[in-house]
Amino acid sequence: MPDHDIEAQTLKALVHTGHDHVFIVDADGQVLDVSPGSAAVYGMSREALCETTVYELEARGVLSPSVSLEVIRTGQPAQVMQRTGTGRQVIAEAHPVYAGGRLVRVISRSMDMTDLRLLQDEYALLQRRFNEHLKRGGSPTAGEALELESLEVRSQVMHEVAQLLKRVAPTDATVLMLGESGVGKTAFARQLHRWSRRCEGAFVDVNCAAIPESLFESEMFGYQPGAFSGAARMGKAGLLEQAHKGTLFLDEIGELPLAMQSKLLNVIQDGYLTRLGDTRSRRVDFRLVVATNQDLARCVEEGRFRLDLYYRLNVIPVTLPPLRERREDIPGLAERQLARLNQRYGMDKVLHPRVWPELMGGDWQGNVRELENWLERAWLSAEGGVIGAPVDESHEGGAGLSAPASTAAVHGAGSPLVEGRTLREALAAVEAEILADLAARLPSTYAIAARLGISQPSVVRKLRRHGLKVATRES
Repeated sequence: MPDHDIEAQTLKALVHTGHDHVFIVDADGQVLDVSPGSAAVYGMSREALCETTVYELEARGVLSPSVSLEVIRTGQPAQVMQRTGTGRQVIAEAHPVYAGGRLVRVISRSMDMTDLRLLQDEYALLQRRFNEHLKRGGSPTAGEALELESLEVRSQVMHEVAQLLKRVAPTDATVLMLGESGVGKTAFARQLHRWSRRCEGAFVDVNCAAIPESLFESEMFGYQPGAFSGAARMGKAGLLEQAHKGTLFLDEIGELPLAMQSKLLNVIQDGYLTRLGDTRSRRVDFRLVVATNQDLARCVEEGRFRLDLYYRLNVIPVTLPPLRERREDIPGLAERQLARLNQRYGMDKVLHPRVWPELMGGDWQGNVRELENWLERAWLSAEGGVIGAPVDESHEGGAGLSAPASTAAVHGAGSPLVEGRTLREALAAVEAEILADLAARLPSTYAIAARLGISQPSVVRKLRRHGLKVATRES
């Protein structure tokens, strides 16, 4: 068989067996061939399509718009969101074919996104109904009780976000987390993984902005021995393979290089990948969660992000609001970070009451990350056991806030820091003294928590640790 016949048969097999809907058009817009599955999407038989032009199809509303016609007009590759004559919504992309510097063919392919959009619309409707239920005073049922582990969620808006994630966790639907840098997208992605049926698998956290573009393919897809100079002797499984049976979290997805966007899309669609230097495809099965602080729709308009990948990722969008819009979460976040710092550095420092107005009133442009960094700087710069205590607060008549009992005890003549007692022991004694005084005077652990600026569960734990009880029985 001559070579040109072999090539023709190969092309025919590609067009007729592919999952996507393929059009081959000449430079005049005449349809030369289409894949058989196109008939159901575009509402015309293969024979009828091949007897017309893309100009006529666009004029009749069969292609609205025609991506092939856009390529003929511009001579450049194009990608559009297209509505067909049958009411289907597809993503279509087309590429020019040149011979001797002249446009001779346009090859286009489209993917039907209608079912995905219907799923998104149905989910959005369910979410609106759930939010309306909460606004009417409804609450999650006992079966929906949240176990948030390391997360600190006290505000209503973040409780709703957590409930949303718990409802979608048992599925494999892709989740797109949106929000400013530092709002806690990674923490919520980890919690989503813990709630999922893949919780026994790996949680692979990838920051797309942190991997150099030259290394991206080898890091993501892995490589075989000898694939390139400096490759490990045994080869290496990529991050996609490492996430097999688990969750792959791609942070800063907007920074993903365009070439890698195409390869990632193929893996999402087919479930197979090929390592660098390999000829064998490998099956991968992971749940995809992505996050960004960018406007991906604008990135698509600017040509920096693929439209078809955007629609694949934007199945369940979840927006995490900035910290300044959920200030109720600040006390819990601050308390958690303080506990981490005390454990890390082996001390038991506490926050001075004068710190709380600054914490609660701060703008926190860097969100949770900025709050945690601020607390660590304050912890390290505090000379004593009280963070943010005025230097002169122990002196009579000193300006500023009056010293609480804990600070006065440390600085005053009756300091518990006696010979043979460590700082940790002295601070514990001060804490016990304060709690004993408040437990005798205040009616409940909630009142004590409000007075100290900490959570009620923390008060309960501290009272239990020191063997104390509230004098007045709580209702």
